[in-house]
Amino acid sequence: MMRTVEVIMVIVILATAFIVGSLFAVLPSPRQISSLNLRELALTTLQTLDERDELSSTVFQNSFDPSWGYLETALAASLPSNVVYNLTVYDAPATSNGTMVYTPVKTMSNAQTGLGASSETASVLIPSSDVIFTVTPQKISASARPLTLYILNCSDANGWWITGYTAQTLAADLYGMLSPYFQTTILVNTTQQLGLLLNNTLGGRDSTNSVVINTFGEAVPIPAGYYTTKGYRSSDRSYANYTYTLGRRVNTYNWTWVSIVGYPFYYVTNTNTFSTTQNTYGIYGMRQIGTDGGGGPSGLNAFLRGLDNQAYSYDDTWITSNLGVVQLSPLATSDANYYGIRPSPYQTSTRALPTSIQSTYHLSVASLVFNQVGSYIAGATYKHSGRGSFTAIGLTRIPDIRISVLSLLMYYSPTLYRSLFTSSGTTRLVVLQLGLQGGG
Repeated sequence: MMRTVEVIMVIVILATAFIVGSLFAVLPSPRQISSLNLRELALTTLQTLDERDELSSTVFQNSFDPSWGYLETALAASLPSNVVYNLTVYDAPATSNGTMVYTPVKTMSNAQTGLGASSETASVLIPSSDVIFTVTPQKISASARPLTLYILNCSDANGWWITGYTAQTLAADLYGMLSPYFQTTILVNTTQQLGLLLNNTLGGRDSTNSVVINTFGEAVPIPAGYYTTKGYRSSDRSYANYTYTLGRRVNTYNWTWVSIVGYPFYYVTNTNTFSTTQNTYGIYGMRQIGTDGGGGPSGLNAFLRGLDNQAYSYDDTWITSNLGVVQLSPLATSDANYYGIRPSPYQTSTRALPTSIQSTYHLSVASLVFNQVGSYIAGATYKHSGRGSFTAIGLTRIPDIRISVLSLLMYYSPTLYRSLFTSSGTTRLVVLQLGLQGGG
């Protein structure tokens, strides 16, 4: 019983002490417990006013324009009643050396004296609404001569490993992405026109130092007549001699030939010449390049021999490798950001070329799109020691043409000329300083 009484007395004493202490305790003000983050409030206020166009529609007006009064009202309505402010607008043109020069053009404030030592500041840069920001690509050239871009768009040919697309839709997309970088871009609309290009007579133009993009994936269009006749060798019963001729043309005219996906030169295609022939997968108008419609790898081997000016030899050895997932190289990642072309940094490669082709065919990697994996490269532009270049993107289908575009831009490195807001009156810096009433 005595222990119970003792426990009750202890509880009473503690409760009494707590109540008496609470009566005399001095608690901090709510503002001290959770003070305003004035810098965040200032930035949020500026961003809100900017989103509502209350900044951009006002800060370029003359200092007597009524819109300044509207901005002052909007600013006061956006801030708590115990917050004082000072808003200053500066003209911010750049000098010839790129240095910004800030000249105040307007100030408004509701502070009677000052904003106190604990004030915070935020700012935003406002471009004029009638100023258009532009990016102008440098035209790709060689020896001060603008290059011509040829995109194969043959209506009488079929593609392979371009699942979900046609060569014609890919050609249109490539035209839109790359034509700003070239003085002249020409769509090669038929295999007959391709024959003229191979003879260097298309449109009466000299095609030397040009870029040729094959949009047909693992297939390559072949013109009827001379190229189907001379391209076919009865001794090996294949069209590998045609791709050998393509390699020779790339070397002779110093072209950059671009293969956008898969195993290059695996099939030849002409919907009239091969109207009753299919590629063993039910796609008519094409056939495997090798012996009796087999031996597809012989096309790439023959092309490389032609590019290196070696004697023709039939070889259907498969030389590519399945690497699986590959990653963009550091330079490719950097250039993708620079040119605004942002493919996935991870791609799947099942047709990577061996590094051994560099020594075998006197090639060097001029632009590495994907990190090398072992002794294989999934995508790169190879430059011949003499003349001609070859871009091979050995990814699995479906094609991502941004990779081919990126590879070309990495190879030629055109400059992007971006417009700058350098003249007076085109850019205004808005600085908002906030404090608490009483300087607290």
